[in-house]
Amino acid sequence: MPEQKPQEQPASPLGRRARHYFGNLLIVGIIRLALALPYRLRVRFVGALVQHVLAPLAGYRRRALANLEHVWPDMPQSRRAEIATRCLNNLGRSFIENYSSQDFPARMAEATPHGPGMAALEAAREAGRPVILVTGHFGNYEAVRAALVARGYDIGGLYREMKNPYFNAHYVKTLEAFGGPVFPQGRRGTAGFVRHLKQGGRLVLLFDQHVIRAPILDFIGQPARTAVSAAELALRYDALLIPFYGIRQEDGISFDVVVEAPVPHSDPLTMTQALNDSLTARVEENPEQWFWVHRRWRPHET
Repeated sequence: MPEQKPQEQPASPLGRRARHYFGNLLIVGIIRLALALPYRLRVRFVGALVQHVLAPLAGYRRRALANLEHVWPDMPQSRRAEIATRCLNNLGRSFIENYSSQDFPARMAEATPHGPGMAALEAAREAGRPVILVTGHFGNYEAVRAALVARGYDIGGLYREMKNPYFNAHYVKTLEAFGGPVFPQGRRGTAGFVRHLKQGGRLVLLFDQHVIRAPILDFIGQPARTAVSAAELALRYDALLIPFYGIRQEDGISFDVVVEAPVPHSDPLTMTQALNDSLTARVEENPEQWFWVHRRWRPHET
């Protein structure tokens, strides 16, 4: 009779708390070290650190390669590896940019947002009409919020709370530093989010992560469960639904800030598929800028 392996016991609350505490100490140490460096060196340093050390240790490179193979199985393996490498570098750069609560907004104040959505955004502000700005984990999504806040737009956001409570505490402060209220996902946060929207506010939503039991829509040619909440809110409160992107440029530091035309109101599935199609086009144009590290596709649920 084969020997049975003992089942792994779940971590105790005390053990989990200790892991979170010491994990946060490491993160805070990296942040403080990086923030002591000049801005350009800081961004390059953390990009390289995540690319070469932290992301591979966390399994992010393996996951990125698996996602790339799932979406583009016919792409040469060397090209998929290149995309994964640059994706991880962008992930690190975005992380420390968002913790550079003075330098990053100041740089983005010099960027000029453009695209057909800018006229619609301004008209909505004058009319007091609510706006939902929608994007994915692409480039650096906070670049656009910082650029718009610098131009007088008060833009809030909805965020997913981190599992590590020590990290979450200072992570939320970085979101608040860019201007506009931020709300956690869940009943309490959604209530504030909706109240802000009903008052004619502008809010940012990211829609490109897997959501259990969400409708299955096409994303980069593959079926993916996709939240339709942004479209539902837009219809319920007569809000504009505007896709936007902060596209990292070749220098690795600056951004092209693009605000696309509003998605026409129809029904939640059609509108959300339009958002998927918009993001797909951006990913196909600059695949290394999307965060391939998320568990976006879960075949056993589709």
